[in-house]
Amino acid sequence: MGASLKDVAARAGVSIRTVSNVVNDFPLVAPETRERVRRAIDELQYRPNAAARSLRGGRSGLIGLVLPELASPYFGELAALITRAAEERSWTVLVEQTDGDPERERRLLDGGRAPGGQVVDGLLISPWALSPAELQRRPGGAPVVLLGEQDAAGLFDRVAIDNVAAAADAARHLLATGRRRIAVIGLQPHLANGTAEQRYRGFRSVVTHPVLEEPVEALHRADGALAMERLLNTGVPFDAVFCFSDQLALGALRAAASRGLRIPKDMALAGFDDIEDGRFSVPSLTTIAPDKAAIAAAALQCLAARLAAGEAAGPARSVVVPHRLIVRESTN
Repeated sequence: MGASLKDVAARAGVSIRTVSNVVNDFPLVAPETRERVRRAIDELQYRPNAAARSLRGGRSGLIGLVLPELASPYFGELAALITRAAEERSWTVLVEQTDGDPERERRLLDGGRAPGGQVVDGLLISPWALSPAELQRRPGGAPVVLLGEQDAAGLFDRVAIDNVAAAADAARHLLATGRRRIAVIGLQPHLANGTAEQRYRGFRSVVTHPVLEEPVEALHRADGALAMERLLNTGVPFDAVFCFSDQLALGALRAAASRGLRIPKDMALAGFDDIEDGRFSVPSLTTIAPDKAAIAAAALQCLAARLAAGEAAGPARSVVVPHRLIVRESTN
């Protein structure tokens, strides 16, 4: 037999009701008491009975995580962090990939269901295709937290970094290295998520003179390589490239090397996302690093507050988590 609520309460020196409040992430539990209960849960390896919780509280213990691409290193790393953080709350995460397809995004958002049709207590979703207006038309249902740049005019809680400020940091760094003819790779006019537009706006707030710009279909390595080839084929000189994702930058790095260009001697190169590949590339990649762990923690905290208090949790929150510029060999 596994440990029970009673066992956890005895170990932590609190009431069974207090243990239940901590397990269900209800508010108004003192931080030191919450920590003591969680420590007892870990020591006793207590696992809530999901079926019983569902019957008692109308909760399944399941949350949905809806992402555009699971093959993307950025989203893969984020999904892993969210899953681990959810386990600490005794939540199970069901993951769905949309490929940026508007119909899949709409179906998952409207239905409050995760893969296989399970009803979930709440959804974390990073929409690529749906516009803010479409997000606002969602009927009521399970709480939703948006990941990324879409804000749905304040209808849902949202967690993101400041992409404008982050891109401006990258641009200032490139200028500080003495580069003046800076190209950009990563505009995506076909998407509604606003990510590329915000990063471009931040870049242009610092680099105001004319620059070469290469749009892409996706933020993958192959797209970055093709974009770099197109830039080089223009014959217009440039001495730095800012890519809107690390995958784009890694593809651009390969294309530049195939032309005999030396990074950073002939051209500086910076990316965005701080994926693991960029730390081990040759040269290693200068990048903007979003605090992915903070994104995961803030998103789950927003969801927990909505589940605990509903509308009483107040108006939708927009949480901006930190980012930092990491300077590596590709610009130094």
